[in-house]
Amino acid sequence: MGKILVLAEKPSVGRDIAKVLNCRQNGNGYIEGPKYIVTWALGHLVTLADPEMYHKKYKTWNLEDLPMIPKKMDLVIIKQTAKQFGIVRGLMKRNDIEEMVIATDSGREGELVARWIIEKAGFRKPIRRLWISSQTDKAIREGFNNLKPSRQYDKLYMSAQCRAEADWLVGLNVTRALTCKYNAQLSAGRVQTPTLAMIVHREEEIKKFNPKDFWTVHAKVNGFTIQWQDRSTGQTRILNKDKADEIIRKISGQTGEVIDVKKDAKQDLPPLAYDLTELQRDANRRYGYSAKQTLSIMQRLYETHKLVTYPRTDSKYITDDIVPTLPERLKSIAIGPYTTLVRDVLKSKLRVTKRFMDNSKVTDHHAIIPTEQYVDLSSLNSEERNIYDLIVKRFIAVLNPPFEYEQTTVKVNAGGENFYAKGKIIKAKGWKAVYDGYTEEEDDEGEEKDQSLPKLQKGEKLKILSTNLVNGKTKPPARYTEATLLSAMEHPGKFIDDKALRETLENTSGLGTPATRADIIEKLFNTFCIERRGKEIYPTSKGIQLVELVPEDIKSPELTAEWEQQLSEISRGKIEAAGFINNIRGYASKLVSSVITSSASFKHDNMTRERCPDCGKYLLDVKGKKGKMLVCPDRECGYRKGVSQVSNARCPQCHKKMEIRGEGENKLFTCSCGYREKLSTFNKRKSEQKGSMDKNQVNRYLKNQSIEQPINSALADALAKLKK
Repeated sequence: MGKILVLAEKPSVGRDIAKVLNCRQNGNGYIEGPKYIVTWALGHLVTLADPEMYHKKYKTWNLEDLPMIPKKMDLVIIKQTAKQFGIVRGLMKRNDIEEMVIATDSGREGELVARWIIEKAGFRKPIRRLWISSQTDKAIREGFNNLKPSRQYDKLYMSAQCRAEADWLVGLNVTRALTCKYNAQLSAGRVQTPTLAMIVHREEEIKKFNPKDFWTVHAKVNGFTIQWQDRSTGQTRILNKDKADEIIRKISGQTGEVIDVKKDAKQDLPPLAYDLTELQRDANRRYGYSAKQTLSIMQRLYETHKLVTYPRTDSKYITDDIVPTLPERLKSIAIGPYTTLVRDVLKSKLRVTKRFMDNSKVTDHHAIIPTEQYVDLSSLNSEERNIYDLIVKRFIAVLNPPFEYEQTTVKVNAGGENFYAKGKIIKAKGWKAVYDGYTEEEDDEGEEKDQSLPKLQKGEKLKILSTNLVNGKTKPPARYTEATLLSAMEHPGKFIDDKALRETLENTSGLGTPATRADIIEKLFNTFCIERRGKEIYPTSKGIQLVELVPEDIKSPELTAEWEQQLSEISRGKIEAAGFINNIRGYASKLVSSVITSSASFKHDNMTRERCPDCGKYLLDVKGKKGKMLVCPDRECGYRKGVSQVSNARCPQCHKKMEIRGEGENKLFTCSCGYREKLSTFNKRKSEQKGSMDKNQVNRYLKNQSIEQPINSALADALAKLKK
């Protein structure tokens, strides 16, 4: 009897599937059973060929050799994982293999991983597709009982291939053109460049901003505060101080009259469930985690612990087939701090409305929710615990009733001027009880806060006991944090003038996908186009100049909108892939021409007088994610040296994080307050503290303060992974 070959994306997932399919015989790079053989990729095993594979002239970067437009894009085996590809291909060629099941991640990129391997290996036997949203044994078992013919996903594969080829043609050509033209390490791409442009544009807005003074008028009456409001516009800010002083004079010592008391029964609906971008945004806002860090934690919760569903989703809804599983999911999380919250939800009939269950709003995967897997909270580290807590609380909140309250608005006339006050009486906590004091919503700055109001009636007189004139200044737009940048990448429509394209971008994934946004942001940090100061993101001089140098077309999210529109139509079979790629070829040529003919220039304003020991060029002083370093500007050299790194050790004087400078025993801890101490002194001080680190722990700690990836990693990524 023949066997079925199962191809997973990673070894950990392969082992989980093998266990469910009763495969127990470990081979080299696969696990075999009586009916199934489970093997795996290591992410991509096959990728698009590097330019030099098409012609030897592309081994060196020259403007005159651009654009690079191969007649047909070739696939190559990735050298680092060639051994595993050989194992997978060998299994595919076994005579006893009758069919294959694709079990890579259920999404556009997962489809590409499998299909490229199949194409390169030349597998021609029947293929079916496993499409699941969680890695629990139950989900895998049900998925194998409901396998789909692979042809159902042919269009999805074509869409993924078109995206990869288009990113190669545009990204690699423009990157080479910029790098050669300006003799600097400059890279561009259809997602990274508009993302960088948004950051640079925000910085320009901040620099041009001219703050203006404004005043607000407040008055104390009978135990609460009323605020002045313009009768016609509803504005509370007064831009003219003389006018504000005049209002204060008119009402001081006067008696006001209640002219209106309005009571409204209101409710706040529960939040939507998490998609990846919203989860990354909240994790950054609450815990300071980067988008990449949150995705990495999520992968562990999904693959290793099997506690949450597929993380790389752009949907905040579930499908109707998930509804019957909700009670079991709730019971699995009814432990520790969640016990009472879950019991309250299960006590009454589950409220599953269109706000949570909507088949039309789920494409590849539903929202991130807990699985039915029993959870042992003690098995999670603090990071995993924090992210799991966000997911579980959001899941419980979604299934809770609305937050209900009575809003009271009081209007007062004093000295002929209008004043108002707001109060709130909570009727039912509903979903907000889940957060118990922690508010998920960000406070709206400048909004008058609700206060406790006494019982008031229309016509009632209120004595003005005191007045207060508050001066404020208008504020510039805030710099992006990773949280707000993720939101801007998800909804970049305001940067597009064309209404149809704006709607397309809002209705697709925005700039990038939930799965790639974290990589894009990391890439901008690693290529020194942006830097982090606290939580805020600043563009560097290099980033600002790069936005000025790239062709106008590639700065706007419109390019992504047009591509996503067409890729979506390819996946639905409405347009042909060949036509799309032909257009991209012409577009790549046009972009290269615009770079070559540009009269702009690029200047390294961070050049030091220290020469590179490898090639002799002057080194650049850059600020990486972990500290300062010197890097060689020559793309082919790639030399870098750490100057200082931010440590987790706190200054004994001001308690800020100290920097580590120097090497070996000459390492020196320094602080911005002026404090300095040698490594030997640091070790001695730590050993004298109760529960301190010993010397080995200190050395392990210093070893973990690793220097970042080589400077060409962004370009290498472009070639190897094509994650644009």
